[in-house]
Amino acid sequence: MQITHERVMELLASIKHPAMKQDIVSLGIAQEVAVEGNAVSFILRLIEPNDAFGGSLLRACKRALEAEYPGVEVRGSVQEAAPAKVEAPPRKGGVAGVKHIVAIASGKGGVGKSTITVNLAVALARRGHRVGVLDADVFGPSLPLMLGVVDARPEVINDEGEDLIIPVEAHGVRMLSMGFFVSPSDALVWRGPMASNGLKQILHMGLWGELDYLLIDLPPGTSDIHLTVVQEMSLTGAVIVSTPQSVALADAQKAISMFSNHEVNVPMLGLVENMAWFEAEELPGKRYYIFGKGGAESLAGELGIPFLGSVPIVEGIREGGDSGSPVASADGPLAQAFDGLAAALEAQVNR
Repeated sequence: MQITHERVMELLASIKHPAMKQDIVSLGIAQEVAVEGNAVSFILRLIEPNDAFGGSLLRACKRALEAEYPGVEVRGSVQEAAPAKVEAPPRKGGVAGVKHIVAIASGKGGVGKSTITVNLAVALARRGHRVGVLDADVFGPSLPLMLGVVDARPEVINDEGEDLIIPVEAHGVRMLSMGFFVSPSDALVWRGPMASNGLKQILHMGLWGELDYLLIDLPPGTSDIHLTVVQEMSLTGAVIVSTPQSVALADAQKAISMFSNHEVNVPMLGLVENMAWFEAEELPGKRYYIFGKGGAESLAGELGIPFLGSVPIVEGIREGGDSGSPVASADGPLAQAFDGLAAALEAQVNR
């Protein structure tokens, strides 16, 4: 009797899976059925992991085929189902609940990047946003001092086997810094990979929760830390801080180039000019452009990137940073300057 593919399929369809109560053809278990002369080959691909009926189904198929075609060569095999993938429970730490992650960078140290970061964070919080700050300047963490929480120590908890660091909150801003874990008088002597790993730990163990903005205060220049931040999270964009003087602008341009590099490709949200001018209290309206005039705004125009605004060099801003009371947390012209920066950043993020 000639063996036909159609009849073989009918015979296999007569075999029902004992537990599923349907035939193995309808269930899609019988696959790759082929007839070659006096031989019939097929694979039984089981649906459920650890299915105990694979062997009995194979034997039933052989019996049906041999009864219909005496002397037939049956080449059947059983393929176990892949184990069910167990989904890991969602992590509570990390930045999954953060809407916008913004890197604050500068090509050069001493331009007031951390001052801008702290006051910008406070200004965003005063505008009704949920804000966090990560002090990524591992070797020179200054945010605990500037937010008035030098003596604070973040609580570390274990939640269902996951170690979590609860950020310190000040002026409506959640913040974590390496400065919380080392003595203020001790120098942190780490090679690049150690510093990067330390930052990763703080970032991913941080119980940030739901945030509208997480500002990352990066170290000056371009380093392993910058690459770690870019690789570990999806940045909304970067803000570059510079003074108006040429030497600072040259380094700011390098930082802009790094973020714009095709391998990094982080959007440029804008440039901030810090220490733009000095105005003496006894001579209101008389501005002294100590570091030059409008250099950052001109550079932004040349490069085609947004200019977020200027901040003057004022004793009150320095005093606020030293005392842990950012000027953006109070009212007055200085707070309005940082509120303007916050509004400009919002506009760029929401474009």
